[in-house]
Amino acid sequence: MKKQLEGKIALVTGASSGIGRATALVFAREGAKVIVADLNEKGGQETIEEVKVIGSEAIFVKTDVSRAVDVETLVRKTIETYGRLDCAVNNAGTANEWGLLHEASEETWDHIIHINLKGVWLGMKYEIPPMLRQGGGVIVNISSIMGLVGHLHKPIYAASKHGVIGLTKSAALQYAGSGIRVNAVCPGWIRTPITESRLNDPESRERMIATIPLGRVGSPEEVAEAVLWLCSDAASFVTGHTLLVDGGFMAQ
Repeated sequence: MKKQLEGKIALVTGASSGIGRATALVFAREGAKVIVADLNEKGGQETIEEVKVIGSEAIFVKTDVSRAVDVETLVRKTIETYGRLDCAVNNAGTANEWGLLHEASEETWDHIIHINLKGVWLGMKYEIPPMLRQGGGVIVNISSIMGLVGHLHKPIYAASKHGVIGLTKSAALQYAGSGIRVNAVCPGWIRTPITESRLNDPESRERMIATIPLGRVGSPEEVAEAVLWLCSDAASFVTGHTLLVDGGFMAQ
């Protein structure tokens, strides 16, 4: 049976752990060669070793997605190594915020917006040109359920993730005629390093699970499978879409 991404070149940011690592491994399983991008070199190398165990190929490029020079270098190295870019997943993000809007610092705003929103914009800015040259490609941007609703304690995070959806829809319209599909995935509560501390606290975990109709927290692999589908030919008529992977949270 043919693998879904056989012979494809796929780039994943924030791929040293969590959803990014899971996505890199699912892509490798389905035949893609993977570019692992992250600031965390140790985690990135661990992802590459896992890709090799699966039987595929990967390279690591240390990348700060908030810096244009880093993202431009990332895409350039991808093209220099493999000659093309078929799939790009802009996943790198941060959720380092908790508090009232009027008490937040300008530094907090800049940090979150630069990584979560500017990072996605920079990703697409440099990923799209090679896709235009080769006649097509697929981009998936990782937003959040908080890109669709407000967050009581993380207003800047919510703003950044709303912005990702707006960028995604606009890019989908601009490049549909060029064979480039652009979609977003909105994970709900997923077990990742960002949520680990809350999940390790019994009371916090119980409150979290109480908000999820399916009665459990999701896994990074479940998000990765959704990303895979959007990148595959099975989703060839899907662009500008926001796909929820949230256990029913947003249906309430």
